[in-house]
Amino acid sequence: MAASSQFLCSQPQLYISCNGSKTQFNSFKNSSFPQFSTRRAIRPPRFVKKSSFGETLLVKASSESFTGRRQVEVEYDLEGRLNRLADEVDKNAGLSRLTLFSPCKINVFLRITGKRDDGFHDLASLFHVISLGDKIKFSLSPSKSNDRLSTNVPGVPLDDRNLIHLDKKVPTGAGLGGGSSNAATALWAANQFSGGIASERDLQEWSSEIGSDIPFFFSSGAAYCTGRGEVVQDIPSPISHDIPMVLIKPPEACSTAEVYKTLTLDETSKIDPLTLLEKISKNGISQDACVNDLELPAFKVLPSLKRLKQRIAAAGRGQYDAVFMSGSGSTIVGVGSPDPPQFIYNDDEYKDVFVSEAQFITRPANQWYTEPVSRNTGNTNA
Repeated sequence: MAASSQFLCSQPQLYISCNGSKTQFNSFKNSSFPQFSTRRAIRPPRFVKKSSFGETLLVKASSESFTGRRQVEVEYDLEGRLNRLADEVDKNAGLSRLTLFSPCKINVFLRITGKRDDGFHDLASLFHVISLGDKIKFSLSPSKSNDRLSTNVPGVPLDDRNLIHLDKKVPTGAGLGGGSSNAATALWAANQFSGGIASERDLQEWSSEIGSDIPFFFSSGAAYCTGRGEVVQDIPSPISHDIPMVLIKPPEACSTAEVYKTLTLDETSKIDPLTLLEKISKNGISQDACVNDLELPAFKVLPSLKRLKQRIAAAGRGQYDAVFMSGSGSTIVGVGSPDPPQFIYNDDEYKDVFVSEAQFITRPANQWYTEPVSRNTGNTNA
């Protein structure tokens, strides 16, 4: 008995010849069993053969004559397969693999200026990229139909439509825009694989249809954002990149929808956001300039978050220039020191909080963000 295995696009076909007749097994799809193209009986074989990608496949096939009981099993190393898929593309493409840093952001100040007819709220905010981020590895697949996604985090949906590995470090439900950054990074990668046919302005415009925060990441890394956040005015960074900060996030997340639902416009700050921007540009970070109109509703949604901020501010007097919540929560930012207050380590109540140091970063035009060297890229306090 001789056997061979080949891949046509993404659909593996296994042909087994027996005494001159050929039996074809189509690949498993949606957990269905392959169908025979002949009813000839096959003795149970077991053999190892190389695929057209040079991958070793352990193939087991068995059948009982005319009973319809059939079984085919193909075993392979997934990680090795992904690497070999990219190797196959290397033969025909100049760029087939790309590893990119996907940084998150903080809102240095966040004013809610009104509610729109479409149900969204208008905001005015100083967005700034920081050095905490994920790493995403992209590989082109020779298949035009199936891709593959893998990740180091349980709970991230995986299916057969991506050839991407996401090394996740930014916590979810944190007000840091981690998911928006991942989306922007994927768009950037896709454009690079396509030869850079789209401009940064194109990517920024297209991404606004996907999510409000995504367009910001196509700025230089510092921007005054209005509308829902999708109107991005690129500005020179008004903050020294030498200033350290610490991010402290409890395990509980804040639902953005619940925070906005709880928001009362009468309880928001009345200071002009452009005044806040001017103050930060002239004098740097200060507590009175780091206004976040979503703090009060977030503290109503998650009362323990208010207590956490109060304790950080009290314990960090002289240590932090400002203590504030980013976005809709639940991350509390302390600017001025990379270290959390000691009670974060001492109190059992905070043993599961996420703690990370960070700094402000930007990027040059037509280049993506790069990860600076850091002592701590994010850990739970255990």
